[in-house]
Amino acid sequence: MKTKPRIFIIESLRFSDEKKDLFEGKILSQILKISRSEAEYVYIRTKKELEKVIDNFGDSGYRYLHFSCHGNSRGIGLTLDDLSFEELGEILAPCLDKRRVFFSSCKVMNEKLAEVLLKGTGCYSVIGPSESINFDRAAIYWASFYHLMLRDEAVSMKREKLKEHTATLQKLFSIHMRYFSTSKSAKNGFKEVLLS
Repeated sequence: MKTKPRIFIIESLRFSDEKKDLFEGKILSQILKISRSEAEYVYIRTKKELEKVIDNFGDSGYRYLHFSCHGNSRGIGLTLDDLSFEELGEILAPCLDKRRVFFSSCKVMNEKLAEVLLKGTGCYSVIGPSESINFDRAAIYWASFYHLMLRDEAVSMKREKLKEHTATLQKLFSIHMRYFSTSKSAKNGFKEVLLS
């Protein structure tokens, strides 16, 4: 399937975050629409909903998958379910071919997540924070990132631009990001792109 350079946002928060109206993913989708970048936004609370929504993402032809949720070094948290990286990988793997994944989730970006999403799935890359990230910085960071990557009707996100903009913005917003991409030369099939 030919993919489109558009962003599919999946968000899931704690009930306390919902009460405080901390919908970073929703705000991001609104900013993308203001900049005339077509975006799909879906709010979910359970693993079962995620399984259905991922099918929708696969069918959409959108090239970029963005998660806004809680996380840690072992998995992600939905409102009512926690998923290990292995469980998440099983759900996402069938629809990652020729796509990129982005996480706005505390502490998720590490080798284990990269392995389950990049090894044998056809996914090009995965980028996200390896430390805690506040809602306000996350919203501003990702809005800036997508603006830079998709401005001027860009039809793809090239590796060098991903590296350049991720490195620049992590310094600007004091957020530690990690970027992993597939690699034919690496034994495990992926490598970390150093952001210096």
